[in-house]
Amino acid sequence: MTSESPRSAAVRDAALSAVPAALADLGSLVRIPSVAFPGFERAEVERSAAAVASLAEGLGIFERVEVATAAIPSTGEQGMPAVLATRAARNGRPTILLYAHHDVQPVGDESLWESAPFEPTVRDGRLYGRGAADDKAGVMAHIGALRALVEAAGPDFDLGVNLFIEGEEEAGSASFASFLSHNADALRADVIVVADSGNWDATTPALTVSLRGNARFTMTVRTLEHASHSGMFGGAVPDAMLATVKLLATLWDDDGAVAVDGLRERDADTPAYSEETLRSEAGLPAGVSPIGTGSILSRIWNKPSITVTGIDAPSVRNASNTLSPEVSVVISARVAPGQSGDEAYRAVEAHLRAHAPFGAEVTFRDIETGNPFLVDTSGSAVSHARAALATGYGVEPVDIGVGGSIPFIADLVREFPAAQILVTGVEDPHARAHSPNESLHLDTFRHALVSEALLLERLDASQL
Repeated sequence: MTSESPRSAAVRDAALSAVPAALADLGSLVRIPSVAFPGFERAEVERSAAAVASLAEGLGIFERVEVATAAIPSTGEQGMPAVLATRAARNGRPTILLYAHHDVQPVGDESLWESAPFEPTVRDGRLYGRGAADDKAGVMAHIGALRALVEAAGPDFDLGVNLFIEGEEEAGSASFASFLSHNADALRADVIVVADSGNWDATTPALTVSLRGNARFTMTVRTLEHASHSGMFGGAVPDAMLATVKLLATLWDDDGAVAVDGLRERDADTPAYSEETLRSEAGLPAGVSPIGTGSILSRIWNKPSITVTGIDAPSVRNASNTLSPEVSVVISARVAPGQSGDEAYRAVEAHLRAHAPFGAEVTFRDIETGNPFLVDTSGSAVSHARAALATGYGVEPVDIGVGGSIPFIADLVREFPAAQILVTGVEDPHARAHSPNESLHLDTFRHALVSEALLLERLDASQL
């Protein structure tokens, strides 16, 4: 670990003191059900944005704080509200852009939650609630770190700070590119911190240096003009469920590895990671084997994956003895670094068309793609971040890949090509983001807040 200057020590102490208030404010944010998906209350997302804007204004450091929207290019409708706050750099210091998002995933089956999803609840050193980890904790890590810098250095520090808290990341960031384009001058920065990733474990910090891309779409398989009696015609007429099951099965080989020509892999070393750790972190029961080939982390970080995440078909409750005319499924592919999301989508679509059984009609809609990302680790901001993490956690950080996707980073790279991008996070492997019983490890949050405050202090003292 690196030694601390007196000013860094003061910032660290201020950050530790800032944690209780940050957690209290996090609890207030978790109580707002800010789901940005269609069919949910936009007013709740607006209420969440207003709450975040109030927290930003309370810092007393920004020259501009506003809740803003941008048009969605495909529809012309206004996207969900984001919070934008800006403060110009002084005396040759750099500007940092702090990103997080205040929207959250839908709850899903509420009966699977052990406590109310929008009532923050502390159990066994963890704060439970939807958005407690992903990504309202990221919002509060930014706010808390800035509070600590103000407390230790005073409000007249020289570092430029832009705060961008998005309101539709979980719903696909439909207006993100437009927002960046319309607010490019206000958001421009030398360093960008994306606080929406995770750590190696609850005690070991990490910088995310690679992310998979994504290709998500809805496929409809149709074999009949209308539903027909399964007894009268079953055995001669292919129903859509049969065709869909056979078609989907072609996407994987017998090991569960992706079997689609044109999907590429990245050749890169990965750290040691045991099957026992995988079982613990993923909730994989003893009787269920992992899928794929190669090292476990290479399967997650460097190879493609395909998951069926939703299906529209007759439910078990409403099942009748009929041949279904059509079935729709949502397919989510994760794309290895080095291949574009669009190229990967074309490969999957071509595979599905070529393997459609019985002449079934296959159509595609709601196509979303995002590119993978590899961090340039040679910049000085990475060195500052590693030093801050080492001091904040008391453990040297590691570089990790992440199997998930943050597609909008490609937009940041395009709009701000000279910026150094740091992907950090407050999650540990047991956070269960997107799942029932999502939670935040409280000690991890404390370390993350302290580390970010130390990063701000180091950048405030540097010329980059």
